[in-house]
Amino acid sequence: MELTGDIDFEDNAAEIEDRQSSPPEYEIATYPADFTLEVLETKWKSKELVIPKFQRQFVWSQVQASKLIESFLVGLPVPSIFLYTERKSEKLLVVDGQQRLRTAFYYFEGYFGEEKNGNRPTFRLKGLSESSPFYGKSYEDLLAQNEAAARKLRNSVLRAFIIRQLDPADDTSIFHIFERLNTGGTLLHNQEVRNAVCSGTFNELLHDLNALPAWRKILGKPILDSRMRDVELVLRFFALRHALDSYQKPMKDFMSRYMRTHEKDDRAYISSFRKEFTDTCTAVLDKLGEKPFHIYAGFNSSVYDSVFCAFSRNLSNIPEDIAGRYEKMANSSTFEALVRGGTTDAEQVRERVRHVNKVLFR
Repeated sequence: MELTGDIDFEDNAAEIEDRQSSPPEYEIATYPADFTLEVLETKWKSKELVIPKFQRQFVWSQVQASKLIESFLVGLPVPSIFLYTERKSEKLLVVDGQQRLRTAFYYFEGYFGEEKNGNRPTFRLKGLSESSPFYGKSYEDLLAQNEAAARKLRNSVLRAFIIRQLDPADDTSIFHIFERLNTGGTLLHNQEVRNAVCSGTFNELLHDLNALPAWRKILGKPILDSRMRDVELVLRFFALRHALDSYQKPMKDFMSRYMRTHEKDDRAYISSFRKEFTDTCTAVLDKLGEKPFHIYAGFNSSVYDSVFCAFSRNLSNIPEDIAGRYEKMANSSTFEALVRGGTTDAEQVRERVRHVNKVLFR
């Protein structure tokens, strides 16, 4: 699915407040480091420097990119970049500065941007003064005609601020750091940040499951949400289904921790998760029909997570009158209170899951 679309979520003050909540306290070490462009390119090629997969890819024009290369060549200052040191791998994750880095790497490579429709233009400096000695030059031209300039470029220094989380020992601060530094002028949704930071097997699974036809019918949206909020719903199910007892608000940090924990799960885990979600989708769609969680004023995340958790626990024990039970529960004031107020409070979350399991399957 290549098109995008947005889910019509029900407005919920608790959910909105949760998404905007302040981060917990962290002990963070930040220190400057000066790297030459040649060293940065070497780290990138060896995968020691990681530019995460992210929705906003290289967006600079060739003129913008050329101006940056010219700044290095003439010795003008260039804004610093921010890198995050992952605790386990010691790799450097680019938090802010991918446009600057990609520009340098593309120029050394000789081509501008990624290949499109089999074409990839030569990266020649454009938008400069025609009197500039670098006007229209590719890196190959510099090597052949002005070796000193080529050497100066490779030895140009780009200052980086290295960020390392000291406490707690879980690397969760990266989500908040990325959210604040790499905004590109637009506030990122939480799942967009997770997508950038956690690029392992579990993230791939979430995207695969998000495209399931049964799931799209449950959401009432055949096309993908442009901000990955549908992907986040898949994550929300797994997190509450398997870590409910350890849940603490805010919900967004709980989901981030869960995703970080399962980032690189092996095939056995991924296979079991895939089957669990697929079977639950099939059962919910079969018994409750399309768009079953639009029972008030749009898609209600709390109705969804509690019902999905309950169904997944009882796939072999679904009552014949489950649709009637669900309709009766949805119309009760008790259930409405559980899914429309304080929906991210720890006890409220656990209570609504218990309530739905009891009403629908006991």
